[in-house]
Amino acid sequence: MPMQIQNPTATTRCNELDLIAQHLPLENAIVLELGCGKAQMTRRIAERFPTARIIATEVDQIQHAHNVAQQHSLSEVEGIHNIEFKAGGAQAIDAPDNSIDIVCMFKSLHHVPRELMAQSLQEIARVLKPGGMAWISEPVYAGDFNKILRLFHDEKVVRELAFQAVSDAVTAGTLELVEQIFCNTESRFADFNEFDERIIQVTHTNHQLDDALYQTVKTRFNAHVGADGARFANPARFDVLRKPV
Repeated sequence: MPMQIQNPTATTRCNELDLIAQHLPLENAIVLELGCGKAQMTRRIAERFPTARIIATEVDQIQHAHNVAQQHSLSEVEGIHNIEFKAGGAQAIDAPDNSIDIVCMFKSLHHVPRELMAQSLQEIARVLKPGGMAWISEPVYAGDFNKILRLFHDEKVVRELAFQAVSDAVTAGTLELVEQIFCNTESRFADFNEFDERIIQVTHTNHQLDDALYQTVKTRFNAHVGADGARFANPARFDVLRKPV
């Protein structure tokens, strides 16, 4: 059965951390996260699975520096000792062959330059141990949040290319498809200022909005703000893959 890029009938709410806990053998695993961003998911995995060793990489040097600067706080204040931050991109992973139990990409594959996506899947297969698992989550091009995002950053093409790269890797036998999961994750923002900081002002992408567009985005966003802030149901796809034994 061919892979699907989306499933419009799948509207169940889900928590990605709960999903990976159900589908991945994280206890005592060596976990490689590619494109960790601000390391929010990294921390959640580390807290929930203290026996796992997590190597979290980020290609954006500014964000990587922020992550490294937080290392002391993570260990001394939050008591998280199982994360190692490394600089680097998915297309050239600094890890030996057959050395990683689990590779995760949380909505980061579509940020890889299009000409390097296929190479990144080859690299994932290279570093995974035989039988090792890969979890690749990608946002589906649908939903109210996507309608706001595409006003200033339309990801339709790169998301399609990311899906095709995974599909091609499965077709080639580089990685085996275990299953695809479709459901809605939730994004929450207290107000537009938080949306601005978390989404518009990211360092890995230079979003340039003139005053008129900025005001349009703000108006569209504020239409979703209620007493408890703004909440969005975001359609997502989770591709669960395995390196052939």
